Amino acid sequence: MEDIEDLLAGGGGAGVPPGFRLPVAGAVGVNPKQKKEKIIHTIPKASLSIPGTQTIYMKTFGCSHNQSDSEYMGGQLSAFGYVLSDDPDEADLWLINTCTVKSPSQSAMNTLITKCRSAKKPLVVAGCVPQGSRDLKELEGVSIVGVQQIDRVVEVVEETLKGHEVRLLTRRTLPALDLPKVRKNKFVEILPINVGCLGACTYCKTKHARGHLGSYTVESLMGRVRAVIADGVKEIWLSSEDTGAYGRDIGVNLPILLNAIVAVLPSDGSTMLRIGMTNPPYILEHLKEIAHVLCHPCVYSFLHVPVQSGSDSILTAMKREYTVSEFRTVVDTLIELVPGMQIATDIICGFPGETDEDFARTVDLIREYKFAQVHISQFYPRPGTLAARMKKVPSTVVKKRSRELTTVFESFVPYVGMEGKVERIWITEFATDGVHLVGHTKGYIQVLVIGPETMLGLSAMAKITSVGRWSVFGEVIEVLNQANAVERSVDQFSHCSSLDSSCSKEQRACEMTSCCGQVQEVEKKVSTPKYEAKLNLVGWVLRKRKSNSRIMEKGSAMEFEGNQNKAQNCLLEWSTVDKGLLGGVLVSLLTILALSLYLGTRSF
Repeated sequence: MEDIEDLLAGGGGAGVPPGFRLPVAGAVGVNPKQKKEKIIHTIPKASLSIPGTQTIYMKTFGCSHNQSDSEYMGGQLSAFGYVLSDDPDEADLWLINTCTVKSPSQSAMNTLITKCRSAKKPLVVAGCVPQGSRDLKELEGVSIVGVQQIDRVVEVVEETLKGHEVRLLTRRTLPALDLPKVRKNKFVEILPINVGCLGACTYCKTKHARGHLGSYTVESLMGRVRAVIADGVKEIWLSSEDTGAYGRDIGVNLPILLNAIVAVLPSDGSTMLRIGMTNPPYILEHLKEIAHVLCHPCVYSFLHVPVQSGSDSILTAMKREYTVSEFRTVVDTLIELVPGMQIATDIICGFPGETDEDFARTVDLIREYKFAQVHISQFYPRPGTLAARMKKVPSTVVKKRSRELTTVFESFVPYVGMEGKVERIWITEFATDGVHLVGHTKGYIQVLVIGPETMLGLSAMAKITSVGRWSVFGEVIEVLNQANAVERSVDQFSHCSSLDSSCSKEQRACEMTSCCGQVQEVEKKVSTPKYEAKLNLVGWVLRKRKSNSRIMEKGSAMEFEGNQNKAQNCLLEWSTVDKGLLGGVLVSLLTILALSLYLGTRSF
């Protein structure tokens, strides 16, 4: 094989550019463009002679799963030397990651494609639009990366820059989770736990793109969680088309995954877990288990549960596979069992066949629960879906209903009782006003505070000074370090008394410590009996060590204050087992000493 230096034009002792590699022959199928004037000619030859030296403009539409895909694609391109830019004019190639949920997002994609062609830039389109509608006229002559082919984006970009059209859409395996990644927010990891879903909603185009349910293993997800925590991530968002359906294709379920992840989160609550959108059918059977996880101090007490309509007849037409009563059961149970629980939901206004009575039931449902977050959408018929062939509600009626429900929703004042309270917040980003930092409470309520950039990625105690419709304003009164953060976390966990009223606060504190990095019940379920016994013993010893450490710390503090008598009394708090262990150690030392003396006398 030739040396890389020999392949560089002109030699001249020039160093190897970062990320330089040769395209793998035959790795992708390419179709040379038939036009005489190829797009490749619009880029200077010098920049195209070496792969990995060009600038890429990336634009992402849609959900957090799409955002994660873009971060993975950006990470791979950066690793191979490409420069990512927010400026489309300076870019050598455009990469658009698309969303097919609503017509407006696809229209925005079409506009961007037209601009790219006008600018005579090479173009790669990724995401749900080309995957679900590969024969769209707008995609003619455009390179395509399918939703499960994001790990081959570098190959597609390289071939597109050469003037080839590349289409990668078919695959049976999920992309690896350990690919290079460039996060939009370095403190937030968007972690896809599965792709696709088990539903068959009549209005949904995403199912055409993402397909049937495919879940990552618990082990691979835990490995990713450990890696991102080590990388300094402070929030982990679990993302998918339906989080609640996780694992049903591989013999596990969402509570098993959640408990496993919580087990490896830092015990000081410095890294928080946010559970993604879940439909009602798949969490009904696990409500108490999920509520228990949501109570944990390392997990935001927040869940996005779409209802879509307050009418059972409309839910049936949508093929949503649940009733309004079952949705109420989910909401009521979580609110009852999880202190400070916040629930977001979605509504589609003007679904085909929706009557005034159906819409009135939806308004009543939203008015009853006064959700702090409601995503209100007008119905958009998506090509190829069953709902697109149903008799439509007049567009004027759809818009009227959307405005009416929006007015009802915006009349709520969900945060009015928070003023004057002190809340723990996790600060992860700048506000759009460029003045405030954005933190979130345990219930994922947005708190705007003023502070230096160095506070990003930290947790703090903030006093709420005023409340608005969409967020609250606060004043930071204490930035938490590891020691006081653990204490706050124990106090938070002890508030979940409704889950098990027989547990003391100390027992719950022990359970919290166990969930955040020690022994966890879910891991025991997949262990052998002998291994379970080891875990139980190790967990007991670790908990005893922590307990005794707290006793000794307490004694040291009192001694420092001059109260030596109380410090001595702390030693009396040792249990019989502790005293027995200490006695055994002393007896062993005395025996060794006596044996040494005996052997020494014999040598004479």
